Amino acid sequence: MNRLTRYIFIGLALGVICGWIFDEKILFIADPLAEIFLRLLRMAIMPLILTSIISGVLSIGSATGLGRLGLKTFLYYVMSSVLAIVTGQVLVNIFKPGVGAKLGLEKVPEELEAIQQGIFDIVLQIIPENPFAALARGDVLPVIFFSILFGYFITQLQTTKRDQLTQLFDGAFEAMMKLTQFVLWSAPFGVFGINARIVAETGFGAFKSLGFYFVIVLIGLFIHVSINLPLLLRFVAKVNPLKHYKGMTTPLITAFSTCSSMVTLPLTMAAVTRRSKVSSKIANFTLPIGATVNMDGTALYECIAAIFIAQVYGFDLTFLQQLLVVITALLASIGAAGVPMAGLVMMSVILRAIGLPLEAVGLILAVDRILDMFRTATNVLSDSCGAVVIARLEGESLEGMGEDEEE
Repeated sequence: MNRLTRYIFIGLALGVICGWIFDEKILFIADPLAEIFLRLLRMAIMPLILTSIISGVLSIGSATGLGRLGLKTFLYYVMSSVLAIVTGQVLVNIFKPGVGAKLGLEKVPEELEAIQQGIFDIVLQIIPENPFAALARGDVLPVIFFSILFGYFITQLQTTKRDQLTQLFDGAFEAMMKLTQFVLWSAPFGVFGINARIVAETGFGAFKSLGFYFVIVLIGLFIHVSINLPLLLRFVAKVNPLKHYKGMTTPLITAFSTCSSMVTLPLTMAAVTRRSKVSSKIANFTLPIGATVNMDGTALYECIAAIFIAQVYGFDLTFLQQLLVVITALLASIGAAGVPMAGLVMMSVILRAIGLPLEAVGLILAVDRILDMFRTATNVLSDSCGAVVIARLEGESLEGMGEDEEE
């Protein structure tokens, strides 16, 4: 275990202990530490995505290579998400956590009532009217779309101009990675602040409400990360899953604490390239896209939550209705931004699709924050597994995977 990981573990443990002992008195320290860390990471995210994807596309070199890599990436994301959704669907139908449950609404989020985006709207917004405005707003999907197109058309330039721009974006990406490494050393303080704040404000009571539903979601996530993803690594990538998992400790702790796969992206990229030995070419292309569109944990949670809500209201969903839940959960997870509680927002899309009251989202708010931590860690782990799978499919050896590196 490297030094940074040890310090993050210490920050996590101290945050929980201090939040428990000092209660809300710790917030005057925890809030600034958490906010500074998150602002530093957010500062790096958009420039990192822009430079990493353009650099990654340029390193692929040709339209044929880009199309091949893009297709493999897409197929992995669909495969892993479907595995997650079906796992959740099977569990919620076997155990039926909502049947007979007597639950009142904990809170009805007013802002969800105004959300009227459908799947077509989400797809349409991928195309930016103004790429610079999308960068400024932090809209990830339009920036990824623009970066892929821009990188592709750089490859179509004359050799001299293409080489000049390639050097420019390679250098910019390298500079962003150095800046990111600087930011990451604030992670132990940020993780301390985030966890101290959560424990001080909510205590451990969030685990008590909606206990059965909570446990079913956790079991589903556990099955996905301990069975589904390792099977993909073992039989598709033909690597030892434990060696890859060994190097993912730091990004997983950060994902768990921040509930954001986008905020965790710099750590994921560093872990995958340094510890799992995936080339920068593959990591730069797959991970920024995965942090936005590959949401296994979110998809599994949305499927379980939608069927659970139907059970609470006394509806017995037919096979076709549950199939609609599966398809909508897959599409909604692609549209879910990598920010805290985005899956809860996208839940409104699924509820409208199967005709359930939108206010039913309030049923699951009591434990959503805790579940968000677990499903975000699952999202990030799946992204990293995708990079490994695609790297192996592209012929990379990944020699030395899992070996420790001092930072």
